[in-house]
Formats: sequence, C-alpha cells, structure tokens
Amino acid sequence: MMAVFVSDEQTAVALDLPRCARLVRLALAEERVPDDAEVSLIFVDEASITDLNRRFLDGPAATDVLAFPIDEDALPGGRRPDVGGRGPGSPPEPEDPPVILGDVVICPTVAARQAPEHDTSFDDELALLVVHGILHLLNYDHAEEREAETMRRRERELLERFRESEDATP
Repeated sequence: MMAVFVSDEQTAVALDLPRCARLVRLALAEERVPDDAEVSLIFVDEASITDLNRRFLDGPAATDVLAFPIDEDALPGGRRPDVGGRGPGSPPEPEDPPVILGDVVICPTVAARQAPEHDTSFDDELALLVVHGILHLLNYDHAEEREAETMRRRERELLERFRESEDATP
C-alpha cells in the first residue's frame, strides 16, 4: 500500500484526515503510481503557507496549495502505459528504494475562504486542492493553456472517481 503521511499542523478548521488520505491513494492509484510510493499531505495555517510561498516561489501572500516534488524524475506525468517497467500491479524489486513523490501543503483557511467564491462546499474545495497538489507532484502543470486544460480535465476525472468510490462505501 502506498505510504501517505497526513499531518494537520493547523487548528482553525476541522478536517477529515482519513478521507484526505483515501483521496491521495485513489489519485495515485488512478495515475498508476507504484505501490511503494510515498507522499506527505500537510495542512498548515496561513502564516506557514505564506512563509513557504515567499521562500520557495517568491509569492507575495498566503496561497491555497503548494507542491514540493522530491523525486521529480522518478515518474512521468500522466498516464503513459507504454513507458515500460514491470507493469501495473507488479511488486517492486526488493532492492528498489521507495519512490518519494514529495509534499503537498494545503492551507484550509484559504480553502474555506475560496469555497464560496468557487460556488462549492469546503469539502469539495479541499478535495480539489488535494488532487491539484498530487497532480503537480506527478509533473502536471498549468502554466500554458493546453497544460491547464489537461490538468483541469484530470482533476475532474479523479474527483468524480473519488465521489463514486465514496458513494459505493457503506
């Protein structure tokens, strides 16, 4: 099973951490990330995300989500069935180190503020930010319009798949 480390380092907004971890696992599985992958999902306050945004992206203020890839060259972005490898579902070789994807950092208070602006619920906004951050770790980007549309389409697909999986569980 993929190692998903979830940490809530803020107290302003109550979060369903197991739900967030399930969403991360679903997104990684749908993207065919190896089972030995590791990712961290960290929820922080506005002061912390502002500091990270300034230090690493020269951003002027708080933002909703930041992604910090670690093994940037470990996985190709998107679904690419013909890139080789042992194939989906194959166990990793014993000597293979885990694929450490990186960290996704989310600020729930920014998400809560954005939800009404995006005409959505807080839970849906938070889910979008989780998926958005995970896709960034997998080399998706939105700097150019074509890339942005590809990323938005994949976000919608993954969120729909997650809703279906939630509806299917008792």
